[in-house]
Amino acid sequence: MIFKKMKKLATLALTVALGATALAGCSSSSNNGTASNGDVVTLKYYTIGAEPKDKQMVLDEANKYLAEKIGVNLDMTYIDFGDYTQKMSIIINSGEDFDLAFTCSWAGDYLGNARKGAFLDLTPYLETTAKGMYDAIDQRFWEGATIDGKIYAAPNQKEISTLPMWVFTKEYVDKYNIPYQDIHSLEDLEPWLQVIKENEPDVVPLYITKGFSPPQYFDFIVNPVGVEIGDDSLTVKSIFDTQKMQDTLQTLRKYYQAGYINGDSATAQDDKSVKRFVTKGDGQPYADVLWSKDLGYEVVSSSIMDGIVTNDSTTGAMIAVSNNSKNKDKAVEFINLVNTDSYIRNLLNYGIEGVHYTKATDNSITLDPENSKNYSVPYFAGGNLFNTYTLDSEPETKWEEFKTFNDNAQSSPLLGFKFDTTPVTNELAAINNVMEEFKATIYSGSVDIDEYLVKLNDKLKAQNIDKVIEEAQRQLDEWKQAQ
Repeated sequence: MIFKKMKKLATLALTVALGATALAGCSSSSNNGTASNGDVVTLKYYTIGAEPKDKQMVLDEANKYLAEKIGVNLDMTYIDFGDYTQKMSIIINSGEDFDLAFTCSWAGDYLGNARKGAFLDLTPYLETTAKGMYDAIDQRFWEGATIDGKIYAAPNQKEISTLPMWVFTKEYVDKYNIPYQDIHSLEDLEPWLQVIKENEPDVVPLYITKGFSPPQYFDFIVNPVGVEIGDDSLTVKSIFDTQKMQDTLQTLRKYYQAGYINGDSATAQDDKSVKRFVTKGDGQPYADVLWSKDLGYEVVSSSIMDGIVTNDSTTGAMIAVSNNSKNKDKAVEFINLVNTDSYIRNLLNYGIEGVHYTKATDNSITLDPENSKNYSVPYFAGGNLFNTYTLDSEPETKWEEFKTFNDNAQSSPLLGFKFDTTPVTNELAAINNVMEEFKATIYSGSVDIDEYLVKLNDKLKAQNIDKVIEEAQRQLDEWKQAQ
């Protein structure tokens, strides 16, 4: 088991809290389930997604259960997808003493925040307070979460490989007899985008929002540096130096100029009321059902590429404890509970039985067609998905099929390699600022790629991206030799 390896490297003492002011009305409490003195600790929890209308109604119900079960209440704040990384960076850098936060490989900067000490090392808890979730979650998720022998966030068990997909509105697929299952690449979309453009003036052929990332045949070490999928030599480079990405950006520009992409693609937040033919999503088995539920109409999908298990995919959704938290033990206790207790997991996921959904069978539910719209949250973000109910439109064997999907997923040759960013910390901070400046614009199709790609690459070089590539290659070569 990887825990025995990590245990040797784990610190034996809890990290000292860095914040100076405790939450008002809160007190520290024991780590023994319910609070023995009757006090209830309020945990401030930041998570990703648009805030649901019925958030407080669901939290009130959840807090009754949590207070009795482990002596905590939740104070949850939702931050939308496109803003999450930037806003959490501000919160963390301010030294705020929050307790819990969503983090991952693509939002909330798990690796960077763990390395700079923003998140609590959970390793000492994995055979005590957090043993339940440690045993319940596939060990490959824990391996992906391990940084220098320690774990700084609990991975949410879900699909273990990234599976980028095109998501089509079924109404237009049926109307124009579109062979969506044969559409995989960005270029495959073109004739059908033209059909929609010419025949459906109120429909956006390819809907892109601020958080969009195009198909990327690339395994990132640190954005935008990594290795192309299929490159057995494991040559480290910038994704913007690959022909595949350059061609993709040119295609997006072509589509934008043709009117296939919405005009506000560089700034748009996802608006479910926008009629669209196709958009991109990261999927898994039966993702169509969830997307259809969230959008309020039926969609179908096709895979862009085969799924692959990477360091990014195994850390695709996690919950961390802030190192500034005054309630570390209780925060860990909550994470363990939400990963092992099906009642609280389903309550926070679907809302209140009898209001937002009704039971179809013991483990399957029917969403209320109206009330469920008032409580719609990202299911993947809140803990072990394998403990959630299936929807009545899904087979009750869904989670068994997910396990099979995970078991059959192929691993990237980079899986397990963790880049020590210490030698290039300053360069990476500057490069991240450049990416934040350019990525929404350059991925939107709304700017001239020949001009902006030169500007982007010039800025990346000015911030010493070549030094980052050289250091990553050196470490990767050493890691390969040690395998």
